[in-house]
Amino acid sequence: MKLVRFLMKLNSETVQVELKNGTIVSGTIVSVAPTMNTTLKTVKMTVKDRDPMSLDYINIRGNTIRYFILPDSLPLNTLLVDDGPKPKNKKRGEPGSKARGGAARGGARGGPRGGGPRGRGGRGRGAPRGF
Repeated sequence: MKLVRFLMKLNSETVQVELKNGTIVSGTIVSVAPTMNTTLKTVKMTVKDRDPMSLDYINIRGNTIRYFILPDSLPLNTLLVDDGPKPKNKKRGEPGSKARGGAARGGARGGPRGGGPRGRGGRGRGAPRGF
């Protein structure tokens, strides 16, 4: 299970988040996006070397998070169960598959790309403009 999928299950849990700049943010999780952007409510934020401040809500960008500190009472055994849908594996050569070299893009390997007037492909840079 991906870490983000686990964090997305933690709605209404009170956590601490340490940011890469040393700031510690404590609050209740409202939502976690797939990019790990996190929204907390009833927040206490302690910026490094400053007094703590209280906020109603805060949005934290995912790439600024160093780690989450989870409560000890969290039932990890039940939350770590991967209950998401399993991706279906497509067979090779099946029409519409994204297999390399397949006919999904409408031509053989190495053929012209594009498909402008009269079937001409991309000419690249600096080609003459013969009409």
